[in-house]
Amino acid sequence: MPLIYKLAKNYAPLMVIADHIFPKIKEELRNHDIAYLEGNGNIWLKAEKALLWIDTNKTLPEEKEKINRAFTKTGLKVLFHFLLDENLINAPYREIAQKTEIALGNVNNILNGLREKGFLLKMNKENYKLTNKKELLNTWMTRYAEKLKPELEIGTFRFLKDEDFLNWKRLPIKPGKTWWGGEPAGDLLTNYLKPAVLTLYTVENKNELIRNYRLIPDPKGNVKAYIKFWNYNEVTDKIVPPLLVYADLMNTGDHRCIETAQKIYNELFKEKF
Repeated sequence: MPLIYKLAKNYAPLMVIADHIFPKIKEELRNHDIAYLEGNGNIWLKAEKALLWIDTNKTLPEEKEKINRAFTKTGLKVLFHFLLDENLINAPYREIAQKTEIALGNVNNILNGLREKGFLLKMNKENYKLTNKKELLNTWMTRYAEKLKPELEIGTFRFLKDEDFLNWKRLPIKPGKTWWGGEPAGDLLTNYLKPAVLTLYTVENKNELIRNYRLIPDPKGNVKAYIKFWNYNEVTDKIVPPLLVYADLMNTGDHRCIETAQKIYNELFKEKF
């Protein structure tokens, strides 16, 4: 409020406009001769010889945002497959559902969600293509970090022996079951980043991870494990798809991770997105 009072002195006449203003705040504004207008039409405006005061309209109900199925947890899984292989968009719905392991009825809703946001362009009667792909990738990265990745978390750990962290490249991760992601994958792809946190994506359960890699659950640990959520041929048998490496590194907010992510983007994705 003090800032508003100061603005009112320097930029009179001043009006505060908001969807809803609490009654106590409106009283304070009136006491300082500051005009206001609410979204429902309630207003207080005092001029030299006139006063306009309406305070009988009810607060407008908040509009619920329509859920876009392309950016739900299920939609984000499917969208990742589309980003990896755009040809999948034009596959039969049943094939998309099988490939991404979702219910068949979700496929049409997800495609409609992409169309609504301007990310899917109809080429002819049967074929579509992704459009605004860099924006789509950025949107996916943000929503993935917010909605999907937390649901995939298996746990945070530390190694039984500290030297195992330093020698992480020698860790005998099981081919076809566990893959490096995030910082270690970024290092393997670029030889530029010394990992501070080791990220694993896996189909192994928590007990298997503890037993196979000599891990100890620790909320402050430097090893994080997540459930694998894609069905796609990996570049190597040790690293998650590089697009996921790029996303996870960008989402850290760490400048060195972002530099590494940019190297991966420039080398592998600049022409695609």
